Amino acid sequence: MTHYSILSSNLKRGILRFSEKISKGLSRPTFKFVSQMIYGMLCSQSCHLSKIGRALDEPIKLKKTIDRLSRNLSEFSLGAKLFENYIKTVKGCITGRSILIVDDGDITKPCSTKMEGLGEVRDGSTGEIGIGYHMLVVTALTPGQKSPIGVYSRVYSAREEGFVITQWHLPFPERGRCCRTMCVGQLKNQPL
Repeated sequence: MTHYSILSSNLKRGILRFSEKISKGLSRPTFKFVSQMIYGMLCSQSCHLSKIGRALDEPIKLKKTIDRLSRNLSEFSLGAKLFENYIKTVKGCITGRSILIVDDGDITKPCSTKMEGLGEVRDGSTGEIGIGYHMLVVTALTPGQKSPIGVYSRVYSAREEGFVITQWHLPFPERGRCCRTMCVGQLKNQPL
């Protein structure tokens, strides 16, 4: 017999532990906001505030929950600190035997013409040039973990200010050497 209440409480406890690790050094209201957003996104499997609000199942009107989440999200400016804490958390899992997988993919938006920063990308699925965004994802496979660990993820546009062609635009063998040097150095040796 499956005990769903035990599974649910274990899941909530795990989310709170993770939220505490990545919110270290932040205020209590910020920690609460981060943990509610993570829990809401995982439960609703969506990033829409209305679905996150429904997943939180608070004893107030849904509109009030959405307004609070929206206000906190618009005022949130501590993404760099969260990322720094996340990298510190992930560092403990990365070993010399870890494999870092880099995916420099794309997201095409064929039906979107008004989105901010849309640029030309090569659609990896079809091989055609379309409009969309570039994407960089680094994932670690480690012997001690059952599932891959997301290390870094960023969506960017070639039209954004300060965009420079970097090692990610090099042919694959050179890109691999640059990535190994950069990622392993960042995760193991160099402070952020």
